[in-house]
Amino acid sequence: MPDVALKLPRDLTPWGMYMAADIVVKAVMIGLVLASVLTWTIWLAKSIELMFARRRMRQTIGALGQSRSWSEALANASSRNGNAAAMVRATDAELKLSADAISPEGVKERVASRLSRIEAAAGRSMMRGTGILASIGSTAPFVGLFGTVWGIMNSFIGISKAQTTNLAVVAPGIAEALLATALGLVAAIPAVVMYNMFSRSIAGYRAQYADATSEILRIVSRDLDRGAFDQRPAERRRTATAAE
Repeated sequence: MPDVALKLPRDLTPWGMYMAADIVVKAVMIGLVLASVLTWTIWLAKSIELMFARRRMRQTIGALGQSRSWSEALANASSRNGNAAAMVRATDAELKLSADAISPEGVKERVASRLSRIEAAAGRSMMRGTGILASIGSTAPFVGLFGTVWGIMNSFIGISKAQTTNLAVVAPGIAEALLATALGLVAAIPAVVMYNMFSRSIAGYRAQYADATSEILRIVSRDLDRGAFDQRPAERRRTATAAE
């Protein structure tokens, strides 16, 4: 019995418990630490990306709100970078393609269709990487629990071989096993919090896209009523006017 006690690990610091753990528990711990590092890396990268994207969108919405005509909006916003400027350029392309269209309502529908596709693509792009956070948040506790179960099984096997229930024999193995659960929670809790935070922020970002779309459609509708884009021959304009 004394020989068994002497062989037990005395260093119950996290590093000491890791070094004394079984190879399977070690693999679980390493995986959870890597998952935690990945979680914080995604948080840093996505936070910076979202911050700059929302700032560019606010600037573009401000430029559109100050524009009185489409030509002025194009000059103010098309030189900017990002998806907001892409919305302006896509609208201008559709207006040029629809310059000889008869129905202004049809023009607005096609512009709105283009803008909705850009908005959806921007939302998908901004959500990229957040799925990893959701996966880590949902699976890390179970991975840690697996390491704990495996470690406790080994502890019970050690108890059986030692033929004793002395706490000094049982405690180190159980402590090593519970460390895996602790690491699982350390990886999972920040991942869940960050996923929820990014979900709310990206929803706000998409709301900015809706605001930009409304501004663009308002300017386009204003210029359509003025006939600024009507490049049809005079005969067709008179026929369309008479039909209305």
